[in-house]
Amino acid sequence: MAPQQAGDTSRPVPVAPEGASAAFPDLTADVAARIDRSMASARSAGTRRAYSSAWRRFESWCSRAGHHPLPAHPATVAAYLVDAADTLATDGTRAYAPATLGKWVAAIADRHRAAGCESPSGHEMVRATLAGIRRDYAAAGDRPRTPRAPLVTADITALVEHARRTVTGWAAEVLERRDTALLVMGYTGAFRRSELVDLECRDVRRDRLEGAHVRIRRSKTDQEGSGAVKALPFTDHHRTCPVCAWIRWLQVVAAFDAGGRVAVIRLLTRAARFDEHVCRGSLPTADGGVPLFRSVRKNGNLSTTPLSGAAVHAVIRRRAADAGYDPHTVAQLGGHSLRAGFVTQAFRNGADAHAIMRQTGHTTPGMVEIYARENTPLIGNAVIRLGL
Repeated sequence: MAPQQAGDTSRPVPVAPEGASAAFPDLTADVAARIDRSMASARSAGTRRAYSSAWRRFESWCSRAGHHPLPAHPATVAAYLVDAADTLATDGTRAYAPATLGKWVAAIADRHRAAGCESPSGHEMVRATLAGIRRDYAAAGDRPRTPRAPLVTADITALVEHARRTVTGWAAEVLERRDTALLVMGYTGAFRRSELVDLECRDVRRDRLEGAHVRIRRSKTDQEGSGAVKALPFTDHHRTCPVCAWIRWLQVVAAFDAGGRVAVIRLLTRAARFDEHVCRGSLPTADGGVPLFRSVRKNGNLSTTPLSGAAVHAVIRRRAADAGYDPHTVAQLGGHSLRAGFVTQAFRNGADAHAIMRQTGHTTPGMVEIYARENTPLIGNAVIRLGL
């Protein structure tokens, strides 16, 4: 099995490691394909897409510049990074952030390793070039971090109450139930977008003491799928109870999967007014293996495929705009606003980093403290004890 040709952007099949003393065995096509699939599964689908896109960009640049992409010389990669760092957007700002360049270097390294070639990314020339670019950016004040603005409890309450108050017709109520579940569950569970859209109906179950237990089968920091459970508690207010929001949406999913559009219309036209908790009532029976969150068409029909991460981002912005948030604030919101809002509100309410990590799944307190520095800089800060 020879290394892939430079123009082929599909993932290479396994090859003998460089410097291996033993001859590479003669494998059947089926075994080689199975190894290739396992190698591909070592990274998440999102990472594979990002690496593939980054590699295509590098190949195109090499083609234009007259360089060989595989194996690439360290000087080629360094020149590629310098060229990108000097590229300006239409408004005169840097076109690419240092973090983006770092991801490109990782993608180049991944492709070289997969092809059995020595990676140029670890060479001192490449590392020093990337470090120098980061220092140049920092010295010039270019490309600062632009984290998503947090949505705290008052925001979540305002968004879901406006969504319910403005429902007109059964199709709008389908959308309201889904969006409310996304907002309330995403906020209380401190979910990443990828975790939300990966949920299947079987991943959420009710616990009679605590509320809902949500199993995360795999996440950004758990690529091998060890799994984790997040608890969404019963709350005092039914309008923002995550268990109520989950059940109201699950009712729609179960009805649609059992009887389609007609069953959903029947459910919603006969449903009692939502003026009290439904979280301890009967649970609808849904197919456990189907996606929990799906796109909703204009006619109220549900898709059969999971909602995308971009769609979660769009839901948050749309609901904020509908609730009257100003355009500047809406532009700062996104899928990460729910997770950032959880950490921000928890710090404001006196939770410590380790308690927050129990829900977010962060592996180090330092990552959580970033939210505190950016969104709650007065919490625990000695400046408030100066007596001025």
